Amino acid sequence: MALPAQDERTVPAVVLSDLDRRPLEQVLTELQALTEQHGYVIVVCSPATPEPVLRRLHTLRALLESDRIAFFRPELPPLGIAVLARQLRQLASCDLSPGVLASAGRLLTHYLHAGAVLGSVARLDRVPVGLKAHAKSWMPGSQFAVLAHPEPQLVKVEPDVTLMGPEFNTWMVLARGQLQSDWVAGLGTRWSVHGLREVPLPAESAVWWGTGRMVEFCSYLADLSVLYQLVTSVRQTGCHWCGLDVIGDRCVFCSALPPVYEPPAPRALEQRAPA
Repeated sequence: MALPAQDERTVPAVVLSDLDRRPLEQVLTELQALTEQHGYVIVVCSPATPEPVLRRLHTLRALLESDRIAFFRPELPPLGIAVLARQLRQLASCDLSPGVLASAGRLLTHYLHAGAVLGSVARLDRVPVGLKAHAKSWMPGSQFAVLAHPEPQLVKVEPDVTLMGPEFNTWMVLARGQLQSDWVAGLGTRWSVHGLREVPLPAESAVWWGTGRMVEFCSYLADLSVLYQLVTSVRQTGCHWCGLDVIGDRCVFCSALPPVYEPPAPRALEQRAPA
């Protein structure tokens, strides 16, 4: 799901829709034109993305024989994925190189708090669920607050119960499914968010959370200057394989890890006759 632009500088999103259902030649032409137009393409997708779509993506990159297409699948719920993609769209308007922009996604995930209020955790397998919570989920009217990232948490929704939130100022976005709950608005107050915005529920949310009876939420950094400062404050290195500047220990475009340093073998001592 592509969220609305955060500000006038946010780069528009391109949604690669129906990749596994459209003719291969058609989507190949679309991705090739996109790469030629922008130079580099960063494809951000959810862990809940269907396997046929993922196979088609890898097929397309292989056919194009391109090292200018990066796939990024962070372990975030779908709404968190959408927020992160918008942050990268904000940063795309700045003077960041493609490699730094692509690898910035891993850095920014640390500043997202993503979760949901669920009507049942019976099919939730993304967050550890105890037997007691499983039993309570079968009781009519039960609701659970779950934080999937950065640290898994699960609590039964009650008036005075909360989740551990960010220690910095954020905004919050929520998406309502088939569940009536005002608990998230109260959570935003307890987390002291600057504001709360509502968006449609991502298509993959019900699969990720195991139920359609939910209200998904995510708190995030919205200010472009803060995002830019975070990214540019990290040391950049050149990828030893493709040459792109990156941050972190892996290039998102070629997936090359930094070379492992192997100390030289010790020299053998010369055999000398005693004087």
